[in-house]
Amino acid sequence: MKAATRSIFTLFPSGNQKTEIPLNLLVPPFTNVQDNLPTLGTEEVLFATCTAAGSKPPAEVRWLTGALRDKMRTTTNSTQYDNGTTTTVSSLFGLPMREINGHQVQCVISSDSLTKEETLPFNIQIYFSPTEVNIRVITEDSFECVTEANPNANFTWSRSGQALLQSAVKVEGAKLQLLSLTSDLNGLYQCEASNTYGSKHGQLFVHYHLASGACSAVWALVGVLFFLNVVVAAVWYLDKSRQLQRHRFRLFWRRVPTNEPAGDSAAQQEHHQMEQSP
Repeated sequence: MKAATRSIFTLFPSGNQKTEIPLNLLVPPFTNVQDNLPTLGTEEVLFATCTAAGSKPPAEVRWLTGALRDKMRTTTNSTQYDNGTTTTVSSLFGLPMREINGHQVQCVISSDSLTKEETLPFNIQIYFSPTEVNIRVITEDSFECVTEANPNANFTWSRSGQALLQSAVKVEGAKLQLLSLTSDLNGLYQCEASNTYGSKHGQLFVHYHLASGACSAVWALVGVLFFLNVVVAAVWYLDKSRQLQRHRFRLFWRRVPTNEPAGDSAAQQEHHQMEQSP
């Protein structure tokens, strides 16, 4: 911006003199970086714009992208106004992939109207709805809903077919704790993860047979029944073995051949009977 100032000087002895002195005014820019809120996708989008507004002389605006240099491209446009100031806008483009989410880049602004370069840091944010929702087992009675989302997801626990028993469960964000391991808490539980871009849910089926206080008695009963089954099986096996041995002996006795005449054998049997009679 150029301006002129008129000054009157009094010189002795020549008198008054008049002259005009031109002034060159420097106007520093107003600077900012604006996030374009890109969402996860496969096509190139605008990530952010860096603006140096109303500067004189025009400002230079550039991006420092570091390791993302090959994955980014920039464009720069300037608009000049009647008052001699200029607004310069530099835009940053790229593919909205999850891998670059959270990476930092810098917008650097330089101008004769600034005493030094101005650097504006910017964290690239790729926004997306919750991904697959998993339920992690922390302890026997504690569970946690896990997902990935940007911005971070909000979590809501519910129970299928009936309301959560406030006196029996404790909910803290993504975590669900069952305060008593009883059959009253059996059922299907659902964790919903949501943000402004969408929602997903995961499910957990809980089934407790008995209260924890009765578990020891149940296991003792199971042990006794198992022992009795083993004893019965052993007795049955021994009995079957004895019967089999007797059967084999009878078959052997019946099949043993003899070389004695049949008459002699009958006589011997009669003699044997007479010896046994009184």
